[in-house]
Amino acid sequence: MDKRLLPGPKDWDYGYTAITNWKDTEPKTLMDFGILRQKAGDVFTDEQHMERAYLLVYGKAKVEFDGQCFEIERENCFDFEPWVLSVPNDVKVTITASAESEWTVHRTDNEKTFPCKLYTPEECASEHRGQGTMREASTRIVRTVFDYSNAPWSNLVVGEVIGFPGKWSSYPPHTHPQPEIYYYKFNPEQGYGFAELSEDVVKTHNNSTVLILEEETHPQTTAPGYAMWYLWVIRHLEGNPYITPYFLPEHRWVTDPASEALMWPKD
Repeated sequence: MDKRLLPGPKDWDYGYTAITNWKDTEPKTLMDFGILRQKAGDVFTDEQHMERAYLLVYGKAKVEFDGQCFEIERENCFDFEPWVLSVPNDVKVTITASAESEWTVHRTDNEKTFPCKLYTPEECASEHRGQGTMREASTRIVRTVFDYSNAPWSNLVVGEVIGFPGKWSSYPPHTHPQPEIYYYKFNPEQGYGFAELSEDVVKTHNNSTVLILEEETHPQTTAPGYAMWYLWVIRHLEGNPYITPYFLPEHRWVTDPASEALMWPKD
């Protein structure tokens, strides 16, 4: 099996399950990435000398940090924008589940000092990309929680994509030198999709993780009948933050609405 694909279990164990480590040299993601699954009453505490971000995939919980306390809830990751907590080094975070919940947990090194921030669903930048082009074959919802434009102090970029049944996302093919992680959910859960990694293709399922490491192109597609959600998190490189990807020039033409007249079949 391709080492860039981590299939994941049908159901995560309760507690925190580590998937990558920021110190690993193979694969070199430069990020801790893991899944926190909780049942009602479970308490998770995290206090490390690392920048951290916690994204609520679904559930209900009380979140405490830096003397603040919030009750937050997300019914599901397809229909609702996320809550994401971002904290700098040494801030203690406590998450107490009020119902069955799942979080993605992200950590990396960052010596900058910056304020703690709980990003609300209303603050998430959500857009329908691809709309009006490619005969809607790559229309998808892209949600960006924070990136270099609104959090230049962070070493992370965090967002989500909703892929519509039978359509493509992360398209046209593009690359960037910064490492990236995708983590997937399907609706219904037995759904599946495919992830391009340059000249290789891997099959993705519910709870799969894909690692994008070597400036690989990484378009995604989902099977007809199944919606696909995936988290995307990018690690900035020192002196080279992620801002804009490089699109393969031979495929950029498909984004021009006028190009549809050149696509087969021609009316």
